[in-house]
Amino acid sequence: MNEQKRVPINWMDILWLLFLAGLAALPPVLEIHKQLTLLAIGVVQFSEGWLLARAPRRGASYIVLLKIALATLLIDHTGEVGINSSYYPIYYLPIVTAAEYFGPWLTLLWTALASAAYCSYLYPALQEYEIGQEGYSQLAIRILFFFLAAMVVNRFVVENRRQIARYQELAKTLAETNRKLEQAQEEARRSERLAALGQMSAGLAHEIRNPLGVIKGSAEMLHQKLGESNPLASELAGYISTETNRLSALVTRFLDFARPLHAELVPQEIIPVLERALHSVLLTRKDDDASVNVERQYQENLPTVPLDESLCEQAFVNLIQNAYDAIGSSGGTLRVTAAKANSADRHGVEVRVEDTGPGVPSELQEQIFNPFVTTKKTGVGLGLSIVSRIIDGHHGTIRVESGKSGQQGASFVVFFPASERDEVDLAS
Repeated sequence: MNEQKRVPINWMDILWLLFLAGLAALPPVLEIHKQLTLLAIGVVQFSEGWLLARAPRRGASYIVLLKIALATLLIDHTGEVGINSSYYPIYYLPIVTAAEYFGPWLTLLWTALASAAYCSYLYPALQEYEIGQEGYSQLAIRILFFFLAAMVVNRFVVENRRQIARYQELAKTLAETNRKLEQAQEEARRSERLAALGQMSAGLAHEIRNPLGVIKGSAEMLHQKLGESNPLASELAGYISTETNRLSALVTRFLDFARPLHAELVPQEIIPVLERALHSVLLTRKDDDASVNVERQYQENLPTVPLDESLCEQAFVNLIQNAYDAIGSSGGTLRVTAAKANSADRHGVEVRVEDTGPGVPSELQEQIFNPFVTTKKTGVGLGLSIVSRIIDGHHGTIRVESGKSGQQGASFVVFFPASERDEVDLAS
């Protein structure tokens, strides 16, 4: 058998029931209007949450008005003269309710309305009785205590709201700090992996480069010696030389990856560097990828950023070359944009290299900058790792995004922080 969930007991509801039952049991017990009024007060009290959910903007006002009206009815049916009723403290109920839901000024307004409702019985009392100075003093004391209770409760509620707001803000700050800490830990782990792989790559590359030189020299000598006497052997020697060159280029990439990065940062404009990189790739790919449409979108008056010109150009060349490879011979659009990046915690320049190729799979977007991770069939997976190291050396960030909604492609977003002088201007 399935166990039924037990409804948790709300002890405040039980206290309200006991409070109203106690008032119902006190004289005048046989006054039916009194009992019905107390029942209505209980219904309103228990329906507060429901009414606030249905009318969040005006629900609190309706509740306070109903309680003032019911308190006035209870006073009318619990004494010969309403102003002298022993049940006058029932007005604390709408006053405290107003103090819970409203600010100080509205609380005072609602308290004044409740006090006016109570004082409305003063006129009929004057028609039957003569009220002396002591009676007026007693009435004034009761009304002043209404306002005192309203202000005390409202101050507590306002301070409680402030504390809750502070705790919520602190929770947001802690969540953001934890997110940044996790990101920093991930970057630290990635840096450790890069360092280990770099050391291994450097040692391996140096060990491979020496035999490659011997193989290449031997193949070239064979090609020269054999000449036309043995065309087949000469052709094979040429293949050996060609493949040796390709392997040597791969070793060079390993060394570039393993070499310590020493960026000499000088504040300068980023668009000329970006244009040189784009022009360099266009010259090498002009004949192969004539169907690629290149678009430039550069925002004016960009701030200067600290750059190592050669390293930064190398990173841009790699990104643009990858975009060309992703588009391929089928044709497409390569878009390069540069714009200001201003947010609460960073100011600088954001460069985007977008293509309309097949894009980067979502499962690889977090790993694409790790060594030996690639989407190319013939790729080694070091290019983006080198780019990431260069951007890190510029104290910037790089990330990859999917193409726009309904479109393929990838967008590599690089952020460079502004130089100190321009950062102050941007922040102001």
